[in-house]
Amino acid sequence: MTTRQSSRRNFLARLAAGAGALALTGCDRLVQDDNVDALLRQTEKLTLAGQRALLSRHALAREYSEADLSPVFRANGTQMPDSNEYARLLEGSFMDWRLQVDGLVERPQSLSLTELKRFPSRTQITRHDCVEGWSAIGKWHGVPLAHVLDAAGLKPGARYVVLHCADDLEKALDGSGRYYESIDLIDAYHPQTILAYGMNGRDLPVRHGAPLRLRVERQLGYKQAKYLMRIEVVDGFSTLFGGKGGFWEDRGYEWYAGI
Repeated sequence: MTTRQSSRRNFLARLAAGAGALALTGCDRLVQDDNVDALLRQTEKLTLAGQRALLSRHALAREYSEADLSPVFRANGTQMPDSNEYARLLEGSFMDWRLQVDGLVERPQSLSLTELKRFPSRTQITRHDCVEGWSAIGKWHGVPLAHVLDAAGLKPGARYVVLHCADDLEKALDGSGRYYESIDLIDAYHPQTILAYGMNGRDLPVRHGAPLRLRVERQLGYKQAKYLMRIEVVDGFSTLFGGKGGFWEDRGYEWYAGI
């Protein structure tokens, strides 16, 4: 990484941290205040605009060597989905698991792990930064999301990719605690955005999201959706669950978690 790239990344990290500190205070009174919420959303837009202005569309997150791999890589979020469907798939070693790709696509897909592994793959060693304050370096192997989207073919009006997951957390808002995330097409087509089925030279462990998880390396850990079941291409997410584009976003986190 060049000195200029490092300076840019440090600037963006400080910008995101400042916005994140406001959004993640844990104070329900602040989150429920419409004026504060509007301020946080404006700050988020500045974070997004700042990163997009300073970094080119295909600028890469730093990649490391195998000597840099963390001896311990904590699992973020759920470590075992509380789902009968997931338990059944796990018991069968995910032989019956399929990734559904639908929404604003020309050719809806239903892909097994074997079929996903036939796509061109990518391996990258990157740092995972968790909003809780810890980081770890891991080696990820999988298919670039761009290849899967190209196989499905995007329809006019497509703007976002929504990732639906197997884990059900708390029941809130609309009565569903099903984890989901979303990214825009710029991040979806970024060369380091992959659907990872391997970690550190082995099949992806359950605690890290088996059989498939998202890696979107220029954003914080909660955007790295695990236990993927479905990819939905949409023109917006205002009517989806809480309307903010992600499980944690519906609960006050920023939608764009750039670092």
